[in-house]
This record gives sequence, C-alpha cells and structure tokens, in this order.
Amino acid sequence: MPADGALVVEDDRFLRVVGVVLDPNTPPERTAAYADFFAHDEPDFDGYCRRVRARVGKLFPREVRLVETQAEMRAALPGSPALVVESLRVGNEELAAGTELRVVQKFGFSPRNIDTAACAANGIKVLTIRRRANIACAELAIGLMLTLAKKLHRLAGCISVEQLREAGYTYKPFDRRHTPNSNWPRISGLRVLNGATLGIIGLGEIGREIAIRAAAFGMRILYYQRTRLPAAEERELAATYVPLETLLTQSDWVVPQLPGGPATRSFIGRAQFAQMKPGAFLVNVARADIVDRAALIEALKSGRLGGFALDPLYEAPGRHDDELLGFDNVVLSPHIAAQPRFNALDDLADMMEGLSKELAA
Repeated sequence: MPADGALVVEDDRFLRVVGVVLDPNTPPERTAAYADFFAHDEPDFDGYCRRVRARVGKLFPREVRLVETQAEMRAALPGSPALVVESLRVGNEELAAGTELRVVQKFGFSPRNIDTAACAANGIKVLTIRRRANIACAELAIGLMLTLAKKLHRLAGCISVEQLREAGYTYKPFDRRHTPNSNWPRISGLRVLNGATLGIIGLGEIGREIAIRAAAFGMRILYYQRTRLPAAEERELAATYVPLETLLTQSDWVVPQLPGGPATRSFIGRAQFAQMKPGAFLVNVARADIVDRAALIEALKSGRLGGFALDPLYEAPGRHDDELLGFDNVVLSPHIAAQPRFNALDDLADMMEGLSKELAA
C-alpha cells in the first residue's frame, strides 16, 4: 500500500465500491456481494475493477477509510489528500482536521453541503459529478407521468375489439365519410403534460433533473422545500417557489422528492390529499413511506386522486395481491428508477479517474 495518504469516503452503499476497486484490503465477501449486485448488467465485475484501476494510475492501490458520521470523518482526515462525500458536511472543522487535503469530491452535482469558499481559501479543489443514476430517476418519473397521462399501462397491446371490451371500452365506429379516425376506441380521460402544473417537493439533485425535463414538455413548475433556492437557480430551472399548501392546491402533478427517514415518513397524508387539486396525480420515485399508504388508498377509493405511480415499493419483493394493484389508475414498478447498473458503475469510474488526475497534478 503506498504511503501517500488514505482516501476518506462517506459510507454510502454505492460509494463502498470505491473501496472494492481501490483498497486491496477490502473483505472478499464484500467484493463478492457487489459482483452479485452488478451481475445482471455487468457480469464481469472483476473486469470492471481492472479497467478502472488502469484508468486511475497511482490512485490504486489505496487505503479507503469509510466514515458514517461527522466525527468519524474528522478523525479519519489527518494525512488524507482526498475526501469523498455525499451528504456529510465539509466546513472549517473538517478542513482543520484535514490539513493535507487537496481535493474534496461531492458524489453529486450540487455542493450545498460543502463550504466551497473555505475550500478555495485553503487551496482545496472541489469536484462534482452529475450522476447518471439521478438522471435515470428523473427519466422514470417523466415516464410514469406519461404512462398515467396516456393510460399506457391499460392500453399497451389492447388493439382488438375483444381486448378493448375486456378493458371496459365499447367500440363504436365513427362515420368515416365525415370524420377522422383518431382514438377510434373512444378512450376518454387522456392527458397532456404540456401546459399542466408540476409541483416538486424537494428540488435536490433528482428534483432538478425532473424539473429540467418537465420544462422541455412545457410544464409550469412549482417547488417547495425548507430552503428557497437563489433567484438565479430558480430562473435556470424555470421553477417558482411556493408554500406547500399552494403547491398542493395548484398542481396537476405532484412529485415528492425527499430523502427517507423519520422526518419525512408520511409527509403526504390525509391532510395533504385533502389539499390537493381533485383529479391530480401523484408520482413517487423517492421513498414509498413518504406517502402514508392508508391515506393514499382512501384518496384513490374516493376518486380525489387522479392516479398514482410508485417506485420503489412499500415492501420488496411486492405481493401479487397488493391492494394498490386493484386500481386501474395506479402504476407500480419494482425499484428500477436508477437503472441500469452501468449508471452507477460509470459514475464511480469517472469520479475515481477525476480524483486521480487532481492528485497527480
């Protein structure tokens, strides 16, 4: 192991791959677990590790110190030239502990948890990465919105009179001597995203990616979170800050993009469903328990909620008799938002290569 300093890395389940790739002392069972985790998209995980090691030069081999808390991070920083964080804060205390730091890497695009001015004052480079996995989550959110808007989950492959009848649609031909023939099954209730209002609760990394794509569809974008964004960022994202109640009452589509944990559990419950515009849709690609399940089912049964989409599920694996599957305006998918696995693998490879270049400079 070279004596040029350990790499300090926040102990995120994806960031653990940094240790698997760079640290020869990683336990074999962890390497095997990640080989299994990635196998359906990358069957040659050992080959992936070898390819990344070839790209990162003297960064490999390297001791990788995984830290979970602020205190652990400060204790691990002495002697380290580089720090990788996702949500842990980096400020004056951390920089005072890491006197040999040359680079701080944010595992994400927005370094809001990093005091960039303090880093600059100490000659420390701050790196960011626009994660492909976050982009994939945003793509799924838009895909689920389109699925509900166009009823694709009910209509895909439903092209015969018999199939339509089974789906609840009675075929009656138009008088083609006078009319066009579009929507010949007479499907009612179809929606367009253009001109609709999207309310995003939490305009973080994934929320921003959703906003960018929603703007391309011509949607009006509202957002709510504890801290309002600077005006320049609001203009860039074409997003308007409003109180939560305003967002709920005005939005045709509501996307809660919040982290998991006690503070956000059942963030959307009976009171919030009561505030939502009748017929609005709810799309959740964050954490299932952000939405109170009992209140959700009540809102679906009453007809107040126009539709619902969820990824990941309330339990994994799900159940074939899940009550939510009984609603024809609900779409469930089995935790595929950030996929394929190459999103994470490529993000991590690019990040490690970027660190290697900074440390070699």
